[in-house]
Amino acid sequence: MELISALQFLRLNEVPEAWVDAVWDLEFTERKPLDDTIEKDLTASGDKAFRNLHQCLLAHAAEQQQSAGSGGTSQSIWAILGENGVSVKSLVAVLSFFILAGKTKTASVQQRVSGLNAASLYLLLLGIPGSIANKVFHEVLLDTCSDLTSHCWPQESGKKRKKDSLKSSQADGKRSKPQRKDAPDMEMDDAEEEEEDEELHFSGQDLVKIRDAVVLLVQSLLRLLQTFPLKDRVQGASNCTQIFSKLLYFEPVIGELTFGAAQDITKLRSVPEMAFYGLQLLCSPKHGDQKESLRRVFHRLLYVILMMNKGNRGKPTLLVPSQAVLSTRDLVLHFVCHLVEELKELALPFLHILLQHICFQMVEKSEFRSHGAQAVGMLTSQMTGKDYACFIKWLFNFSRHSKMVCRLFSVDVVMVLLEQPERRPEECQDPDLTCFLPHKVLIQDLLFARRMDESPTVQGHALACLARCLELPSLNVTRAVHNLFSATGTHTVLEGEITEGSLSSQQSQKTYRSLPFRTVEFSSTCSSGCDAAKENMALLLRRVKDGKTNVRKSALQALVGLLKHGVIPTSWENLAMLSERCRDPAVSVKKKALQCVGELLAAKPECSVVQKAWLQGVVPAVVDSENSVQDKALEALDQVLLSQVKLYAAGHHLDTSQRLTWDLLGLLCHDCQDLSRYFSRAFTIWSKQNKFTPTFITNLISHTEADHAAGAWLLLSKVVAFSPRLPYGKILDAWDNMVSSKDVSVTTCCHILCVIGDVAANLNEDTKDRIVCDLMSRLKTFTLSLEVISAAVETLYQLGRSEDVKETQAFLNQHCGELVSVCEAYLAAIILSENGSQNLNEELMVKHLHTLGVASLHCPAKVGKRTVLLVESVLTTHSDKLAECQEELPPSLPLSQFKANSLSTRVRAHGVITLGKLCLQHEELVQKYLPVFARELEVGTEVAVRNNVVVIMCDLCVRYTNIVDHYIPNISACLRDSEAVIREQTLIMLTNLLQEEFVKWKGSLFFRFMVALVDPVPAIASLCEYCLLHLLLKKNPEMFSQHFIECIFHFNSYSKHKSYNKFPQSESEKVRFSLKGAQHREKRFRIYRFLLEHFTDAQRFNITNKINQTVLACFADEELPLDADGAEILSETFNILSLKEMKLQAISAPAGVPAGEEPEEENMATMAKAVLQAAQKKVVSQVQKKAFIENTVPLIISLKSLLEQKRSPVVRDLMAYLQVTMQEYRSEVKEFFSGDEQLAAEVEFALQTAEKEREMEEQMDNCTLTGDAKTPTAQVSVQDSPIRSRPLLPFSFATPQPPRLDRPSVRLSHTDRRMHRSRQESITLEGTVMRKGDVKDRAISTPKDVNINLTFDEGVSAIFSDRGTSLGGDGSVLHMQSNEQQAPRQRQWNVQSPLRQKKRSSKV
Repeated sequence: MELISALQFLRLNEVPEAWVDAVWDLEFTERKPLDDTIEKDLTASGDKAFRNLHQCLLAHAAEQQQSAGSGGTSQSIWAILGENGVSVKSLVAVLSFFILAGKTKTASVQQRVSGLNAASLYLLLLGIPGSIANKVFHEVLLDTCSDLTSHCWPQESGKKRKKDSLKSSQADGKRSKPQRKDAPDMEMDDAEEEEEDEELHFSGQDLVKIRDAVVLLVQSLLRLLQTFPLKDRVQGASNCTQIFSKLLYFEPVIGELTFGAAQDITKLRSVPEMAFYGLQLLCSPKHGDQKESLRRVFHRLLYVILMMNKGNRGKPTLLVPSQAVLSTRDLVLHFVCHLVEELKELALPFLHILLQHICFQMVEKSEFRSHGAQAVGMLTSQMTGKDYACFIKWLFNFSRHSKMVCRLFSVDVVMVLLEQPERRPEECQDPDLTCFLPHKVLIQDLLFARRMDESPTVQGHALACLARCLELPSLNVTRAVHNLFSATGTHTVLEGEITEGSLSSQQSQKTYRSLPFRTVEFSSTCSSGCDAAKENMALLLRRVKDGKTNVRKSALQALVGLLKHGVIPTSWENLAMLSERCRDPAVSVKKKALQCVGELLAAKPECSVVQKAWLQGVVPAVVDSENSVQDKALEALDQVLLSQVKLYAAGHHLDTSQRLTWDLLGLLCHDCQDLSRYFSRAFTIWSKQNKFTPTFITNLISHTEADHAAGAWLLLSKVVAFSPRLPYGKILDAWDNMVSSKDVSVTTCCHILCVIGDVAANLNEDTKDRIVCDLMSRLKTFTLSLEVISAAVETLYQLGRSEDVKETQAFLNQHCGELVSVCEAYLAAIILSENGSQNLNEELMVKHLHTLGVASLHCPAKVGKRTVLLVESVLTTHSDKLAECQEELPPSLPLSQFKANSLSTRVRAHGVITLGKLCLQHEELVQKYLPVFARELEVGTEVAVRNNVVVIMCDLCVRYTNIVDHYIPNISACLRDSEAVIREQTLIMLTNLLQEEFVKWKGSLFFRFMVALVDPVPAIASLCEYCLLHLLLKKNPEMFSQHFIECIFHFNSYSKHKSYNKFPQSESEKVRFSLKGAQHREKRFRIYRFLLEHFTDAQRFNITNKINQTVLACFADEELPLDADGAEILSETFNILSLKEMKLQAISAPAGVPAGEEPEEENMATMAKAVLQAAQKKVVSQVQKKAFIENTVPLIISLKSLLEQKRSPVVRDLMAYLQVTMQEYRSEVKEFFSGDEQLAAEVEFALQTAEKEREMEEQMDNCTLTGDAKTPTAQVSVQDSPIRSRPLLPFSFATPQPPRLDRPSVRLSHTDRRMHRSRQESITLEGTVMRKGDVKDRAISTPKDVNINLTFDEGVSAIFSDRGTSLGGDGSVLHMQSNEQQAPRQRQWNVQSPLRQKKRSSKV
């Protein structure tokens, strides 16, 4: 009677039977209102009444189950209810009243709790034996009760969920079209939005109440599953699976979970723990076929692993990878591993399918790929050796899929699998699968194979992962990487520069270097191994220069990894790549390169080549245009150089970092002196940051007496200008040591002199006089090197400088004038004496000339006419005129045209430099000697002299711009000099003048720069390209387009046009810079392409119209004769118009992302950008079409008529141009050429012919060999495009076979087709005549039996494996065979002439 009293609060006797019948008639789909009084009484019942009834039902159910187990008899609940007149039908109806009330979104807390409690009671009743006989079961009510948690537990607002779904990309990474909404859906959305406006807010206490009710409901559902079989209720089992998968996210799990076979429901602490137990119950035989149950469960858990939200329809959306989502994913992975371990062979096939779908449904986001790969690695660890090998074989095929994200994810999976212990061959009994077990297969056949991928993203990721492989602790992995870049894997890597300092860092990693010393083995395949290693290395170096930014960054990372671990030698060729990328156009690549050279220096601090590469990369970056790159370079220099300057004492031991610092400074003093200018800029920046403290200066000066004093003086020479207080006594002591010692190097002398000059202002007069006396005595001995002479004269100027300019000049006139007099006397003794040149000391002569030039710049008043003529006489032998000082030399004669003297080329070259310095201070000398210099450039034969003349004339241009401007053509003519050093020097000097605008783009200067673009020396051509793009084009963006048309006439030496190619040139210059003729056609078009590549779309559009007006129109109107030269110009013009670089980028470039790539994230910004690009493309296309019809078509028609009259071969070029242009307007040919029907027909025919040729080429590209072209591991076939989406079938977690396709279904992807073709031999076609319909079901190259294996039947692409059936029968294939097979005899053709047949019929 306790049960009956517990039922009293439900007022079952008061509920009308009509209402009960109505509720059952509605199938529990909507709530039927009750009488107000009864409803008020029902809603007044609290949680206590429900809990009391729940306890009574539990007690009766337990008692009934116990008595049934012991064989006793106890009265059933149904009998008790019947005896007391309680209608089961009314009981279910009243419970549904609470359940449906709690299901609404506007339900109050009490309604939700009551609904959950009522649902729990219903599930308890349903689990009691006899429930079906007593008509308690109703499928709709069962589903409603089971899923009531999702309705009663407060959810996030719909608006926020919609917003999140917009942020997340679709599961397959592609942009999806907005789905059309039906009217009911729209009405539901409106209703939902109205409800969302009235959001309910729940307190913490309310949430606790609802949570307790949810726990009660889930426990009741679990009890139901323990006793109530769902074997014949597939839909119910599927719904329960979906409900439990949702409950996994209900709340966080505290502590570790244990997945036992049988558990006490009351001891399960959290809802997710109950959900896991529910999923485990669903996999039991009680609820149907275990295979189908596992399929359903794994299918649902797939999206938890992928961190996706999958509804009943539509594509899954990504979840935000929060900590809760990640922890749930980890629990699911452990649960799957538990199921596989428990069910073993039964679950393994579905584990394969689960792994396939994790791979195939992965998105491009890096975070999701990383977690997905970890999941694959964890699940594969549960596999046996044979199953693991099967998965690797499938992964090998998957890594060649046409979808980019698939290939990308396969690389991630490989990296995770490489972290696992390598499987032994004994673990797999199948000999065909054993080859897939070693890690070598993963690296060489899966990872490294992606280096040739068509997608730059995949290429870059594969190269980056290759570098990470060397950091793994596995020796086999390291050995496999070594095998890729060395001839044999058994050779020993020996490093000559490994020291104690670097050994410790290398021992921390278990790399190939730690392999035991063993004999070097050579085999017959060594040469092929060497070739493969060289090819792989060459490919990696090419990737470092790839056009895509991320590929270059990844290749740099791979290259550094190989260098760090000794896989490839630390040669300058390899290291120069790193240094060059520090000056990459892309900022991110520059930063990556700086990071890489830093890592390599840290790994190999003792290697001098690495030190040099580090300096060559980091020091120039100090003057980079990007501030962030500057900061990174300054930080590296500060960390490696400045921060390691510690106090030095005799016998003090230098650690590795300090030794590295002084080694680098030593290189800057000797091998890398050219970096001094960049290094000085760093000190300018550091001075503003107060880096040079007194402590730093004291530490630095302490090193001036050490073995590495050269580096200390270098630093001191840079720092002293920014330090107010210095220990001058130590500096003067060093000066005295330098004066008295003869062992001081040239570089150190220059740095000491620089320091003396900088501190001169702080010295007293006596000290200054003493130093000046020492300097003059050393200078007048002429024993110093040229560099020291220049530094000494500069220091002399610093010592004599004062605030009074006249005093300073008087000091310079006194001391520098004395040097000029000494040099003049020496030159006079040599030149004026009859036997002076016979006893000439060349070195001494050069030093006198150099000293004269340097000193004369400080005292121009002391330079007389005699001095100038003496220097001139070094270049000539007019000693008689010099002695008499009579009339001057005629200025038109070059230096080499005078009577030759006996002086060497070196002396004459220095004489030219000295004469140039004399000219800098005297304008009359400039006017006198400029014609001489210009003539020397033209007819001189000595390379050093002509090189110095170029330098002098360009320096004079800075000071005397108007005078030298007339001689710019003479200077620019050296861009075609026979000597490469002069061409390079001229290019650099002219670029500097153009940058500073001392020279303008006038006359032929631009075209001579263009000729330098095709210089036979690649380094000069590359330098010219850099100068044009990165230095000159930025100052004048219209430069290329302004000169483009004139390039056509100039390089073809065509001067009949009234406007173009009219600037003055000598005949020798015309010949020197001419690119006329077929032999130079490639060079001309290389120039055209270079210019067009750097046009904007507006410039391309305008240049096309301008070509029409100034070139085509002139020939059409016969202003220009159509002779041989004219035909060449017109033919070249049509060929230029046909170039792909001439097409507008807005039209030719695909909208959105580049080909082969997929968008990483779909958001409103990318969608708006794509829409804008599409609109822009449409507008630009219309404008171009209108311009073509109005401007080009009339000229084309007129020109074609004229060319046909002249019977000119240029017609072919015209038609080729039309064929290229009309591809975009394929269906509008007749409209375009309505004025010339014959031309329209010819264009139509040309387009059809070209289309047929393309189809034939594509068919030949698809042709593959089935016998000879074998992969290293297994025969594979990879589908190029996804199969068409099919309707969603229930529980389609399977690998079904695909439907018969009309199109080719199995092709090699574009990525691997190139590699495949390179390996296959020549082929012959066995049959060349096919009946109609022969090639219907398969591509030409499809093998007869193609084994494939698909996964979920949800419209996904085919994923191939070794299992499956063939696609079709024996026919429908064009058989192909290699030359090794015997070709059958060709069938005799029975061809008869129609005329012969006509004669026979007439005879009859």
